Amino acid sequence: MFLSVFDIFKIGVGPSSSHTMGPMLAAARFLDALREGGRASGYGYPVRLEASLHGSLAFTGKGHATDRAVVLGLLGFRPETLDPDEAGRREAALRATSQIDVPGLGPLAFDPDRDVIFDYGPPLPGHANGMILRALDAAGNLHLAETYYSIGGGFVLTGSEMKSASLKGDDAKITRPYPFATAAEMLAMGEVSSLPIAEMKRANETAGGRSTLDVDLDRLWAAMNDCINRGLAIDGTLPGGLKVRRRARAIHQALLAECGSNSVQPHTVNDWLSVYAMAVNEENAAGGRVVTAPTNGAAGVVPAVIRYYRDHCVGASQKGIRAFLLTAAAIGGIIKANASISGAEVGCQGEVGSAAAMAAAGLCATLGGTNAQVENAAEIALEHHLGMTCDPARGLVQVPCIERNGLGAIKAVAAASLALRGDGTHIVPLDACIETMRQTGLDMSVKYKETSTGGLAVNLPGC
Repeated sequence: MFLSVFDIFKIGVGPSSSHTMGPMLAAARFLDALREGGRASGYGYPVRLEASLHGSLAFTGKGHATDRAVVLGLLGFRPETLDPDEAGRREAALRATSQIDVPGLGPLAFDPDRDVIFDYGPPLPGHANGMILRALDAAGNLHLAETYYSIGGGFVLTGSEMKSASLKGDDAKITRPYPFATAAEMLAMGEVSSLPIAEMKRANETAGGRSTLDVDLDRLWAAMNDCINRGLAIDGTLPGGLKVRRRARAIHQALLAECGSNSVQPHTVNDWLSVYAMAVNEENAAGGRVVTAPTNGAAGVVPAVIRYYRDHCVGASQKGIRAFLLTAAAIGGIIKANASISGAEVGCQGEVGSAAAMAAAGLCATLGGTNAQVENAAEIALEHHLGMTCDPARGLVQVPCIERNGLGAIKAVAAASLALRGDGTHIVPLDACIETMRQTGLDMSVKYKETSTGGLAVNLPGC
């Protein structure tokens, strides 16, 4: 299945693409199914809704605002267009009345405190992030039920779609000129065509007649950069009870004050990378508008490295930023197709590890790297995230997630630089590294896959 750059990078809201954006979209899709007349039996008209959360969605759902995401989805909101003020007003009205007035269906009873059920038993069979939405008639009989899986990065599949591996998205009938599904295929097609990865990806994106690609890529980067700027401008304490202080603004102000000083150390460039990434992930933790890259939990890495390229690298340009995004999306698509970007499925190696690989590839490409060097950069970055667990304290996307994005950005730049120092030849192919990540995720204990039942989540005092 072709994955567009706009599948990998989606504008949405925090704190999680799989635990917030996905459930919101699933709830909205369920209303569409009800409007289309779907039903489980011959029972009466639906009058009440309920939702049950399973697996990781149950264990860390409170910290990720999954229950609120379901509520907002049933109210008709979608992540890419959500107005926080309007959402707050309508949620308050729902909590006061326990009733949703659904266009095309009429009023439906729904009590957010009673009808969102956290099921802490075994996960559903299709994926660690599962949920079931139900519509009931006046006698309590089932009118319609649908199982949804939030598989990472804001992607949502029904149970039947999961069985057929059918991602909702781009038109599958369009013929793509460079239909690579692996890094080896990508390199081979690049060799035959003499095109860089970004140009092959561009050709695939425009094969369906898309004439606004550059405008849309610029919009993506603008959303990423706006998120960095918001994070750099705001102080305070993040929600959720850990009392994590926002640090990006203070660090940024200190870095600005040091500019031009003779005492600046060379390693200070790492602080710039970290502060850009932390700014994004502090915004994400606060529920702000972010871009999945490829997930919300890893949303700071790619924007931080692009900002580093734009503000700190010689010869940076808007054209280079577009090539960065296209190259990064090509790598992200290969990882998602052959392994996973879901922390609940493979741990944080699938989130920050994938993001670092994407960012390393993008930077290497924009700095003049060959396709072989770009593939090498991605492999170096991913290889040195293998085995990374996902163990968020209290289920919040804060500790260790915020700092982890900063370190992921630093690793990405180091990987790109190392690859550029070589000729592209290396021992471990990217495809082998991706397969290793998949296998490692299968072997990893569920305690370390976004359930907050192991690691830092249980060893941090007070958690």
